[in-house]
Amino acid sequence: MRQMIEPKEEKIRILYVDDEENNLQAFKATFRRDYKIFLAISAQEGRELLKTQDVDIIITDQRMPEEVGVDFLASVIPLYPEPMRILLTGYTDIQAVIDAINKGQVYHYLTKPWEEDYMRTVIKNAYEVLSLRKENKKLTDDLLKSNDQLEFLLRQNLLS
Repeated sequence: MRQMIEPKEEKIRILYVDDEENNLQAFKATFRRDYKIFLAISAQEGRELLKTQDVDIIITDQRMPEEVGVDFLASVIPLYPEPMRILLTGYTDIQAVIDAINKGQVYHYLTKPWEEDYMRTVIKNAYEVLSLRKENKKLTDDLLKSNDQLEFLLRQNLLS
């Protein structure tokens, strides 16, 4: 008798954007066993990665030389609205927080250096919200489809 092998649950896919190579490597070393990690050293490299990789969560540093994190996040929303967005900064810049919420539609704002357990919790919660949004969209689409089918059947019965 053959045993059924349960399909392995897919890892959460995270794009981490930071202009400091040490931060990128530290993040990957910490989380690579639990998540599928994509790294980008600039906002432009992050955009290029998004063209070829589906990601669930985008984490970006706020202070980068060519483009701040909030502007990067705002720039990817039109093409990639689904991923949850998390902003990191080493500074408590209240304007960055306001911009993050208003422009970048940021799910969570974290200060550097991040604490591993708290980061895990934020990632887990962000992924739960993403999953609920996807499920809600699927249920809404199914409901609309069923409604269309019912309307069609009703019209068929009225015409008979």
